[in-house]
Amino acid sequence: MIRHVTVLMVVAALYLPGIAAAHGGSDMEQDPCMRMAGESMVHFSAYQPQYEIKDQYCTEIPQEGETFLVVDLVDPALRNEPIGMRVMRGNGKNEAEGEIVADVRPIFHPDGVIRSEVRLNEGLYRVIIESEKQNLLKRPQYLLRVHMIDYQKLVLSIAGPLIGLLFVGWLAYKLIRSKWLRGWWTAAPSS
Repeated sequence: MIRHVTVLMVVAALYLPGIAAAHGGSDMEQDPCMRMAGESMVHFSAYQPQYEIKDQYCTEIPQEGETFLVVDLVDPALRNEPIGMRVMRGNGKNEAEGEIVADVRPIFHPDGVIRSEVRLNEGLYRVIIESEKQNLLKRPQYLLRVHMIDYQKLVLSIAGPLIGLLFVGWLAYKLIRSKWLRGWWTAAPSS
């Protein structure tokens, strides 16, 4: 019962205007979820409240399942033109190459938020932000990796501690083999 109430509260919060924030005040230019739509900016977030109530994701979605997709139209000028969102399975550059999973037709969004709920299975997806008018020179896209291991990040996260451990081991070996330590050890007074 509590879980259902919590999920309903998150869903209600997502549908309130302006509720989605850009990662707790991080710098917009450094935010990987920000994209340029022509000369305007949009921000993408994905939520899976059934797993983590407060977490928001951008391109790495940790679990399969129902996912709330939210696009914030950061520039108020975008709120005065019809904007839509399409979610396609696969990462092909050509729209004909993928299966459409969700399609939010271009409409006006006076609150500046485009919302959709979609079931994502393991794999790659593309989220394409599009305008009914063809004035968006560059259509922003987000490549989503759902329930997939990013081996590059895994190797990079292990490399630092592994190099540190190897350095400490090498240093210990050199210290044990050094003449100074052997001299100190043998010169120490015995009790």
